[in-house]
Amino acid sequence: MTATEQRSAAAPARRTRRAGQSGRRRGDGSKLLGLAAGLILIAGAVGMQTLALNEGDMGGPLTYSGAKGETVDAGRFTTRLDSFLTAKSIQSGSETLRTDNVFLIVNASAKTSLKPYHLGQPLLKTSDGKTFDATDRVDGSMTLAAKWAQPDIWVSGRFVFEVPASALPGAAVRFRLPPTAGLQEPYQPEIEFDLGLDEEGARKLTASAQDVYSTVEK
Repeated sequence: MTATEQRSAAAPARRTRRAGQSGRRRGDGSKLLGLAAGLILIAGAVGMQTLALNEGDMGGPLTYSGAKGETVDAGRFTTRLDSFLTAKSIQSGSETLRTDNVFLIVNASAKTSLKPYHLGQPLLKTSDGKTFDATDRVDGSMTLAAKWAQPDIWVSGRFVFEVPASALPGAAVRFRLPPTAGLQEPYQPEIEFDLGLDEEGARKLTASAQDVYSTVEK
């Protein structure tokens, strides 16, 4: 066999190897396309979950928790729940406020870290998820919300709720900053104090309600 015949016989083998290499490249490309498609599907699913989140999930408040007598620092402000009691009526100036429910008077103290703040009106949260605002029947100037909480200086005052007695077992009071105009800042700090009332404790608290509670500071 001549050298020319040897080269002719070897040529098909080289073509076969090139064909095999090309086939592997096509297989690798298919795998890459499959991987890219999978990543797109995952990204789409994450995107749909993000769109499904409501406003509270995306920028809800940061809640710090405590109990009566504890000092809780929420960064911008610090609050302490000093005491609470109930009353059948409220003496506010020359007016006496009465209710078929019960008045819950919450005494608290607050200070800030860097600059003065007013506290907003708090919420009473029940064990079954209901919420009550502080009553607007008591003038805001008589409450802690009217006072400036200053850096490193404690200021004390009260808030008053008007609620059914059935709301007291398992209830908690949530303190927060007042709302601001325009776009609301996400992750606002708030502080929640568990009142520590079970059914029996709530009954005793209601039974010991003062006939008249005066908002005049002594």
